[in-house]
Amino acid sequence: MKILANDGISTNGITMMEKAGFEVLTTTVAQEQLANYINEHKIDALLVRSATKVRKELIDACPTLKLIGRGGVGMDNIDVAYAKSKYIHVINTPAASSESVAELVFAHLFGGVRFLYDANRNMPLEGDSNFKELKKSYSKGTELRGKTLGIFGFGNIGQATAKLGIGAGMNVVYCDPEVSNATIELTFFDGQKVTFALKNTEKSELIKNADYISLHIPDQKSYVIGKEELSQMKKGVGIVNAARGGVIDEVALVEALENGTVSFAGLDVYESEPKPEMKILMHPSISLSPHIGAATLEAQERIGSELAEQIITLLK
Repeated sequence: MKILANDGISTNGITMMEKAGFEVLTTTVAQEQLANYINEHKIDALLVRSATKVRKELIDACPTLKLIGRGGVGMDNIDVAYAKSKYIHVINTPAASSESVAELVFAHLFGGVRFLYDANRNMPLEGDSNFKELKKSYSKGTELRGKTLGIFGFGNIGQATAKLGIGAGMNVVYCDPEVSNATIELTFFDGQKVTFALKNTEKSELIKNADYISLHIPDQKSYVIGKEELSQMKKGVGIVNAARGGVIDEVALVEALENGTVSFAGLDVYESEPKPEMKILMHPSISLSPHIGAATLEAQERIGSELAEQIITLLK
C-alpha cells in the first residue's frame, strides 16, 4: 500500500510505516495536481497538515483513497463527513501537539508583558544610539503571576495551556460548552502530582474578568471575539490566538489596540493566511509567529508516531 505524506511527516513515522510494509512518499504535490498524482500512483492513504485541502471534489476524483490523515488537531481543511460517507477512514492526532501550542502561547504572553516583540524590532536599529530611552520605554512591564488567564476552548490544547498558567501562578478560568467541569493534573520532574478543579465560565464573565485571553477553538462561522466582546474587556487585556484565523475580528482588534483596550496581541494564525494583512504585520503591539504552534521537533515525532500507529491498525 502507498502513503502520500503531502505536507511532510517525521522520520520515525516513515520508519514505522515502512517496517509495516507500506511505501511512503513524501513528495509535496501542488493542490491542483494532487488528484492526478494520487490516481497515477494509486495512493491508498493521504496525509496532510494545514496546507493541503481535501474537499469533496478531490475525494470524488480519487477512488483509490482508503484513508485521510491530518497531522494535528483541526480538520477544517478536510470534508470529514463526506469522506466518511464514502467509507474512507479519517484520522488525526488531537493530543500530539498540545504542549507545543501551549508553550507558544506562553512565549507570546511572556514576550507581551515585557514588550519583547517590540524590543527585538528596535534594539537592532537603536540599541547602540538610544539605549537609555529604549530602557525607559520597556521598563513598565508586568508579571503574569497573580493575573487571570481566560481560555476559550478547553480541549487538549486548552488544558495544556491551563497547566502552564497554573504553573506560572495564574488564576485560570475557561469557557467551553462541551466541558462543564475539568480536573487539571500537574506532573512534576520528581513524580509528584497536584490536581486542580476548574469550573466552566460564561463567555461574558470570562471576557469581563480576564487579564489575558487565549483562544483554542476550531474554525467558526462568525467571530468569537469581535468589536462588542473587545469593548467589554478589561482595559489593557492581552490576547493570544494560536487556534484559527477568523475567530478574532482583526479590524476590531487593531482598533482596540489603538484605543488602549488591548495592550498587546500574540498571533500565530491570521484571517487572510497565508498573506496576513500589512496592518497586522507592521503593528507595534502585535507579537507575530507564522502558524508554528505545533511545529516543534518533539510534536512532529509524536504526530508521526500516532499517524503511523493508526494507519497500521486500520489498513493492515
